[in-house]
Amino acid sequence: MYYKNLLIFTASLAFLISVSYAIYYFFKQRKIQKLLNKPFPKEYEEILKNIPIYNKLKSADRERIKKSILLFTETKKFQGVKLTVNSEIKVTIAFYACLLLLRIETRNCYDNLLTIIVYPHTVILQQVKNNGGIYSKEEMLIEGQSANDTLVVAWDDAKKEVFHIGKDNVLIHEFAHEIDFLDGEIDGIPPLPKAKYQEWANVLYSDFEKLREKALQNRYWGKYKILGSYAATNEAEFFAVATERFFGTPKSLKKHFPKLYNELKEFYKFDPANEL
Repeated sequence: MYYKNLLIFTASLAFLISVSYAIYYFFKQRKIQKLLNKPFPKEYEEILKNIPIYNKLKSADRERIKKSILLFTETKKFQGVKLTVNSEIKVTIAFYACLLLLRIETRNCYDNLLTIIVYPHTVILQQVKNNGGIYSKEEMLIEGQSANDTLVVAWDDAKKEVFHIGKDNVLIHEFAHEIDFLDGEIDGIPPLPKAKYQEWANVLYSDFEKLREKALQNRYWGKYKILGSYAATNEAEFFAVATERFFGTPKSLKKHFPKLYNELKEFYKFDPANEL
């Protein structure tokens, strides 16, 4: 009798959980659909016109990204630290977040990301390092950081990069980390079909290892100067920096790293060297 009652209880609990999830999913999708049906604010449109990449997008892509921006701005919590988060900040951050996922089929926009914290200036953090049992404090300057369900941005630093097309873009960099983490690991390999995994790993790791050698020697950089020393930190940073160059200086990346460019093109379903 005990095991029978336990089985009934377990089955009932599983049923209730399933029903609760179904109800939650139903109302979540209804909310999303309601947001997507909202007209795009004229104020937001004027902000987007100041972003060169937006003006270079095809008409269909512009309409699609506007819907994604509405969804992003309404479902993420923006929190300013000694800063009021206005529409310009929200829409600009949302644009670059949605740009990376524009042609990638996803149910929602960065499900794991809940909060975006915006600082007015570069953030100075204290980091404790252990070197053979000797502990020391070091200061770190943070323009942006992606961790767990939170993304941190220093707006003054971001603003210098987001309203023109260039090789550096802290928003693209941090949202590349968010994409990298969609499969549960930050390792430079975003969610990929199994058939593409090995090819991606071979291309990225090959270029990463060569870049790391150049960084260690700190000479004879050649074409690897395009990626820079920060990309040699680890595979995750390499992917984030490569994504910055892919959208910011695509022709240069394609010329010097055609295989890397092609892998990014297939993943993002974008060809910025010919489209932007």
